[in-house]
Amino acid sequence: MQGLIFFERAEGLPKSIEGVATQARLLSKIYNPDEIWRFFVLKSLRKREKTMREIGLYIHIPFCKSKCYYCDFISFANKGKMQNEYIEAVIKEIKHFDLSKYIINTVYIGGGTPSILDSKGITRIMNEIKNVRSNISDKGNEEITEGNDRLNTNYSSTEITIEVNPGTVDRQKLIDYKEAGINRLSIGLQSTDDKLLKEIGRIHKYQDFLKVYNTAREVGFNNINVDLMLGLPNQTMETLEDSVRKVIELNPEHISIYSLILEEGTKLFDLVNNGKLELPSEELERRMYWKVKEMLEGSGYVHYEISNFAKKGFESRHNSDCWKQKEYIGIGVAAHSYLNDTRYSNTENLEEYIYNINNGNFEKNVTIHERQTKESKQNEYMLLGLRKINGVSIKEFKNKFGQNPIFLYKQELNKLIREELLEIDGDYIKLTNKGLDLANLVWEEFV
Repeated sequence: MQGLIFFERAEGLPKSIEGVATQARLLSKIYNPDEIWRFFVLKSLRKREKTMREIGLYIHIPFCKSKCYYCDFISFANKGKMQNEYIEAVIKEIKHFDLSKYIINTVYIGGGTPSILDSKGITRIMNEIKNVRSNISDKGNEEITEGNDRLNTNYSSTEITIEVNPGTVDRQKLIDYKEAGINRLSIGLQSTDDKLLKEIGRIHKYQDFLKVYNTAREVGFNNINVDLMLGLPNQTMETLEDSVRKVIELNPEHISIYSLILEEGTKLFDLVNNGKLELPSEELERRMYWKVKEMLEGSGYVHYEISNFAKKGFESRHNSDCWKQKEYIGIGVAAHSYLNDTRYSNTENLEEYIYNINNGNFEKNVTIHERQTKESKQNEYMLLGLRKINGVSIKEFKNKFGQNPIFLYKQELNKLIREELLEIDGDYIKLTNKGLDLANLVWEEFV
């Protein structure tokens, strides 16, 4: 790659993606074409990131105490000794990005199980974000706060979330999170039925969750999400309703309810296929979904996305921005990013990620998945927007792309409306109740 570095200094960077392609083709006679393309695209991305614009920041913590039986995320239950090394690498990657070019609206620390780390590690990561000269958005009064300490005691307008699992967090960790600037917790409960929790490989019991939740309230967290799951092996309507009822009584600001997706390669996949566990029927799973919707909406929660409910004003801003196709930077192993119409991710190999970071080869960690055209960006905008219960705003689509989606997708919309999967309600194109059950069929039209 020495030749590439020399070429960059001698010639400068191309001002367009066409220029990138031209220079890449010229050098492809000497160097590996894939490596050249990745090099120039990433350099071009950085050069064009100088304008101030709003982004989200995602930090991936890949460690966990024990792999849940349904989990196919990039997480490691047997590499705890690498935690300190990993934190150092994450901090180096944060420094590598010039965050001063951005207004950071949200920070989301996910995993894995971020709460398995010593809270000093989370504090160090948060401090590094604070120390980068940048800006944060104050959505409360539409002003921009500048300064080196960008997540100071005035941080309340920036949503900063950490995922925690019962059995890995105590009072002191929660206090440390609060002091570090974290203002939102996402607690993985999944079910209040201890037998079900054991069958899906969770390490905690319901009482462990209650202890974390109540302690978080005592510490001062006033924005908490609770994760639940439906369609679990041997789950009945009665056990699900009991879980939902108990969570509603706790009055969290946000509740996520996910239908189990059986992923090949997981322990649960094998257990079900071998007949050791049985899933509810598809018909029962759908009845579960609608029962949960009825219970939550009846208790004052707004159903704003297929799997998410919130008290008014407490919708997840980080996830909502993703569904609005807003940009974000991912830090850490396997973390995904979306910048300048380009989707890319870091390597899923933990050792490789750390090695490349320590040697200053940040680009070697990166795989570019898509450089969007206007057409592919429009399609994706429709797909993401149709996850939201309100759907896609025709006006916002026209403002963003200069075209009317009603005419642009006339054929697809006519078909889906005929099949009663979509409806046009004033300014919005949205899923019908039938469409909520068959959303995958709708999204396929825009892939």
